[in-house]
Amino acid sequence: MSEESKQKPTLWQVVQSVGASLIGVQSNRNRERDFQHGSPGQYIIVGLAAVILFILAIVGVVNLVLSSVGQ
Repeated sequence: MSEESKQKPTLWQVVQSVGASLIGVQSNRNRERDFQHGSPGQYIIVGLAAVILFILAIVGVVNLVLSSVGQ
């Protein structure tokens, strides 16, 4: 096991892991690192933030489209 995979994941690595898992392309090496050395709380918080941002983006796009057609 490499030195990088033995360390606690950084915030950026957590964000990357959550993003990759949301679209289903998480690598096995990163998944193992996350489960062995990551804190579940970090992933829950980043995951919830990502879902909230996604919902806000969808609402924004819908409002933009509705305003462009005069609704």
